[in-house]
Amino acid sequence: MSGQGNWNKVEWTASYFLLAVLFTVLIIRLGFASVWILPTLDLVLSWIAFVAVTAAFWFGRKSRPVRLWVIGYGAATQLIPMVIREPVLLLPIVGAAIPVGIIVWALIALSKKGQARPSTGHS
Repeated sequence: MSGQGNWNKVEWTASYFLLAVLFTVLIIRLGFASVWILPTLDLVLSWIAFVAVTAAFWFGRKSRPVRLWVIGYGAATQLIPMVIREPVLLLPIVGAAIPVGIIVWALIALSKKGQARPSTGHS
């Protein structure tokens, strides 16, 4: 299998894993909406994200942009309202961005590892 094929498999697996995590977070959050009162905006955004994530399992099968946009939207609907209400939550999110950035950099480096390099003419 080529390097690009390996990268596609990694991306597909990672994006479906993230969709599953978001689906679980949304189910739990909406399940507890009757126990702890959610602000109306949070409730509406969570339901929209839940429908989008659920649909992405089917519609995102062949479309990487659909999966990535739904993951971004789902994460944003969960993080942005909390950070607006409690700005101190931004600190751990920024701290978590460092290892996530390292992982993204490593995945990009791995995706380029298998690609053929142009020959320089030397043996």
